[in-house]
Amino acid sequence: MGVLRVVIAEDNYLVREGLRRLLEDSGEVDVVASVGNGVELLDAVRRLAPDAVLTDIRMPPGHHMEGIEAAHAIRAASPATGVVVLSQHADESYALALFDDGSAGLGYLLKDRIGDLEDLVHALREVCTGGSVIDPQIVDTLVRRRSAAGASSPLAALSPRELEVLREMAAGKTNAGIEQALFLSSSTVEKHVNAIFTKLRLPESGVHRRVAAVLAFLQNTSA
Repeated sequence: MGVLRVVIAEDNYLVREGLRRLLEDSGEVDVVASVGNGVELLDAVRRLAPDAVLTDIRMPPGHHMEGIEAAHAIRAASPATGVVVLSQHADESYALALFDDGSAGLGYLLKDRIGDLEDLVHALREVCTGGSVIDPQIVDTLVRRRSAAGASSPLAALSPRELEVLREMAAGKTNAGIEQALFLSSSTVEKHVNAIFTKLRLPESGVHRRVAAVLAFLQNTSA
């Protein structure tokens, strides 16, 4: 995929303009519209059919979860458009609310990621192709909670290294990306991935579906 056509939704003008300039300076993104609330966002998506949307979680008028509500509406009406929700909340319940109806084409990143342009563009490209991305900090919280559940949690069957691989998978990384992040060989990563699917009883398939399966697993076992 070439240059991504992206719509930004953020009610803070300075943040919105900063995001626009940051993404356009990457040379990988064309910001076709930047808006300040959920109504304008849905209108822009309907008119412009962007590849992806980058939206704040809270916007006028309610400043509650307008970004998540807009993400669900966009995915229902425009399945070809991916959505990344930016949030200042490390509380995993917000991420689980986003993925409540499925994870394909959706991403949830903490606003701290704005400073990492590579991660931000990676997330936009992932959701464009039906992938899913969840902030590593959220995944860490979920994995710790499931591990704390002890033998009753399927995650208890995973080794520490397999948990690390699972965390990278949920962040949207391919096997090659996991090799780089954890300094493992290709065959070792493949072995861990197969073991994870076996232990969690998840069918192995394409990278996007496996991330969706991991997220579904985390959701279905939430406390």
